[in-house]
Amino acid sequence: MSGYKIEQVETLHEGWRKLLKLMVRMPDGRTMAREVLNSADAAAVLPYDPQARKVILVRQFRAPVMHVEGQPSLLEAVAGLLDEDEPEACAKREAMEEAGLRLQTLERVVTAWSTPGITTERLHLFLAPYTGADRVEEGGGLAEEHEDIEVLEIGLDKLMGMLQQGTVTDMKTLVLIQALQLRHPELFGIG
Repeated sequence: MSGYKIEQVETLHEGWRKLLKLMVRMPDGRTMAREVLNSADAAAVLPYDPQARKVILVRQFRAPVMHVEGQPSLLEAVAGLLDEDEPEACAKREAMEEAGLRLQTLERVVTAWSTPGITTERLHLFLAPYTGADRVEEGGGLAEEHEDIEVLEIGLDKLMGMLQQGTVTDMKTLVLIQALQLRHPELFGIG
């Protein structure tokens, strides 16, 4: 796959994120144009209570989901864009803002491209144990970011049923749930 070269970058739109047009020279000399959403990296965390056998997920408005499916919200793991900070700090900050949860320990799962065909965004994924004492605020997001977040504490048995029914449709959340199953099978009565 060598021989590709980006020859020109043009900004098509600059708002919350940038939409770029890349002109790419292919190995055979032809050129192709690719539109790319230029985005900061993001961090996502799946908090889990090993004693109560529960996870915390959030439900919030997602314009693309409403546009395609007519549904105004999506059930997903706590997540947010990195604000000039490290992924671990971002995950902890977002857990407090969105879920009112003070996280101590993060277990790195992976850093992965969210949608490499269209965006520069990479997701830093984490698992994080918590207890009832770590729920120190209400959560719900930040008003200045137009967040209206519902915090849900879901039992692992119910979560597994939701997976089987196809209720969880957010990719980062699916990866995190599977990572929790693989890394902590005892929570699911496995092993």
